[in-house]
Amino acid sequence: MRASPASTERKVRALLKAGECGTYLASPCLYLCVSGRNTGSWMFRYQLRGSRRRMGLGSATVLTLSQAKDALIEQQNLLAQGLDPIDARNANNRHAVNSLVTFEAVAKEYIDAQKSGWDSSHHLRQWQNSLATYVYPAIGSLHPSQVTTEHILDILTPIWNTKRETASRVRNRIELVLNAAKARKLREGENPATWRGHLELLLTKKKRRDSKHHAALPWERMPDFWQKLIAHSDTSGKALQLTIMTALRTSEVLESQWSEINLDTSVWTIPAHRMKAGREHRVPLTSDMIKVIKTLPRGSSQLLFPQPKKDKPVPNAFMRKKLIDMRHDKTATESDWLVDGETITVHGFRSTFRDWAAENTNFANLVVEQALAHTISSSVEAAYRRGDLLDKRRELMEAWCAYLGTGSQKT
Repeated sequence: MRASPASTERKVRALLKAGECGTYLASPCLYLCVSGRNTGSWMFRYQLRGSRRRMGLGSATVLTLSQAKDALIEQQNLLAQGLDPIDARNANNRHAVNSLVTFEAVAKEYIDAQKSGWDSSHHLRQWQNSLATYVYPAIGSLHPSQVTTEHILDILTPIWNTKRETASRVRNRIELVLNAAKARKLREGENPATWRGHLELLLTKKKRRDSKHHAALPWERMPDFWQKLIAHSDTSGKALQLTIMTALRTSEVLESQWSEINLDTSVWTIPAHRMKAGREHRVPLTSDMIKVIKTLPRGSSQLLFPQPKKDKPVPNAFMRKKLIDMRHDKTATESDWLVDGETITVHGFRSTFRDWAAENTNFANLVVEQALAHTISSSVEAAYRRGDLLDKRRELMEAWCAYLGTGSQKT
């Protein structure tokens, strides 16, 4: 029997050194492919279900003939099991790539894919901050398939009874990310962050009770509070003044841009994507509001309230901290800050405005609700209401600002 051209280590080295391009038989189904001087590779030829295939086994300058034969035996064993060695290798390569994917990477890709459909940048920051604070330190570096119920409990248990709302949102966000991972075939089986029929059996359920409202200062006490607030001329004090005067939500004020404000027409137009209801909202600017706006420093940022040296809005805690600082004023008393034993909140000033308008003025409820940018619950009322009642709301906000400054009963 004629010896194979590449049947020994010596012959292999000679063929590679000569650099004569060609394919040389080394052993049954194993071939040496020479592509130049000292350049070549090993090839496995096989037939499966009537089709002839070729599979590379590696560089001939790296693998010896003996090692190439061992690699050949591994592939022939797969073939004996009815598996295609090339398909098996491709599947292993995909698994190796997938094993490098982490929960944090999947979460960030999910956020990027979804953020354009979210109502505001505030919602985006909540997602990013909550995952960075509570989730990534625990499971951020894990592959999605490695996340278990125990991991979820380790994340949620420390905050479940003290920060229930935050914990619930964190759980929901983990569930959505793991669902996205499953859709990408990065994990299988049940989602460990699912609430119904799973975590609800392992975590304390929230007791049914009346909805908790933001603590609000009674409207009768607002003039006294206002006099103490206007003594604070720093930026956070002015932000809180503007929030109270306009009856806007915190994010609607802190994320505001100069381009939204027209001092010539005395109208502040907030775009739909920044409003909770998803509709553009016009705010009639009173002389008192304009006076505060004109005192705000205007640098290179488009924002009214940018973070120092950053083109990002200040965080929501910006005004809450002002309330805390005011508690330490020499003229402040504990009763200035407590309502039924709870500390007043920034959001609570919207309720204060609502109560003042209802109990101390003759303005129609429709005008007040429009000022608060509330969604109309009645479809009939929504169908008949065409305008935004800007002129009537201007009268309302003028009366509110006058009340804040003087405590008068103007309606």
